[in-house]
Amino acid sequence: MRKTLLGLCKGLTIMAALVPLGAIAFPDKPIRMVVPYSAGGGADNTARIVAQKMGEILGQTIVIDNKPGAGGVIGADAVAKAAPDGYTVLYDASAFAVNGALRKLPFDPLGDFIPVSLVVTAPQILVVAANAPYKTVADFIASAKKTPGKLTYASAGAGTGSHLAAEMFNEQAKIELLHIPYKGGAPALTDVMGGQVATYFGNSASTLQYVASGKLKALAVTSRKRIPGLPNTPTLAESGMPDYEVLEWNGVFVPKGTAQDRVQAIAAAVQKAVADPGVRAKLQHTGVDPVGNAPEAFKRFVQAESLRWHALVKARGIRVE
Repeated sequence: MRKTLLGLCKGLTIMAALVPLGAIAFPDKPIRMVVPYSAGGGADNTARIVAQKMGEILGQTIVIDNKPGAGGVIGADAVAKAAPDGYTVLYDASAFAVNGALRKLPFDPLGDFIPVSLVVTAPQILVVAANAPYKTVADFIASAKKTPGKLTYASAGAGTGSHLAAEMFNEQAKIELLHIPYKGGAPALTDVMGGQVATYFGNSASTLQYVASGKLKALAVTSRKRIPGLPNTPTLAESGMPDYEVLEWNGVFVPKGTAQDRVQAIAAAVQKAVADPGVRAKLQHTGVDPVGNAPEAFKRFVQAESLRWHALVKARGIRVE
C-alpha cells in the first residue's frame, strides 16, 4: 500500500512538472492595479468602479495602488519594471500617449507595455464665464483674431489634457490664446467663472455641473457627437473645425512579456465589467463613456493617439518646465 501511494505521488509530481505555466489557473491570487494618479481623481474613480466588478468576474480581489507623480510617469514606470505575470496592471490615462513627447521617460510607452483594453473615454467642454459676450465658437475665434495673444486660456497644468486640447484649438482655429497654467482643474475653473481667464477645456466630469448651474457657459464639446448632458451644445466639428476631436481616456496595460492567455483573461474581465448595466450606469454618472474593447483595437488607438499628440507637441513647441 505504501509503495502504491509513493508511486502515485511520484507520478503526480512528474505530471505537475509537465503542465505548462499557461495551464495553471489564473488568477489564483489578488491582482494589483496601479493608478498613477491621486486617489479621488477621475482615473481613480473609474478604476475603482471597474476593478470591483473585474474582481467578481475573475474571482480574485483587484487591489488599487495609487502611485501619483510626474504626470503619471512614476506609477507607469513601476508597472513597466514589474514581473510580467498578469498580477500587476496599469490603469493609465490620456497622458500615457503624450508623456514621451514632453518628458524623458525611464520606459518606452509603446514598447514596454501591452495594451489590454480601452475602458472609458470622456469629452471635454469648451467653457467661458456665464456673462462672457461670446455665444458661439465663431464669436470667440473672431475676438481672438482681433486681439492676438490677448485672450487667455486656463489649464490644469502644462502637458495636461486641458492644455493640449487648447493648443489643438489654437492650431486648428489659427489663433494664439495665451496659456495660464494652474495646479489642477479646480482653481482653473474658479478663475474662468470669475472672468480672470477667458476660457478652459474642462473634462465633462468636473465641468458639466457648473454649466448646468449657470456658472459657466458651454460653447462646444470636443467629441464627434453631442453629449447627453448638453444636447443643445454643438461639437467643435459642427462649429467650423471639422477635424477637431479630443477625448480624455483611461485604459488598462500590462508589462511586455505577459503571457497572451493572461492578457486575454484580463481583457475579457474588463469587457464583461464595462458591459455590466450597473457598472455602465456608475461610469456614465461620472461623465464618461464606457468602451471596453479588445487588445488589438486598444493598441491601434494608443498608437494613433501617440502620433497625433507627438505631432502637436512638436508643431506648437509645447514644453513642460
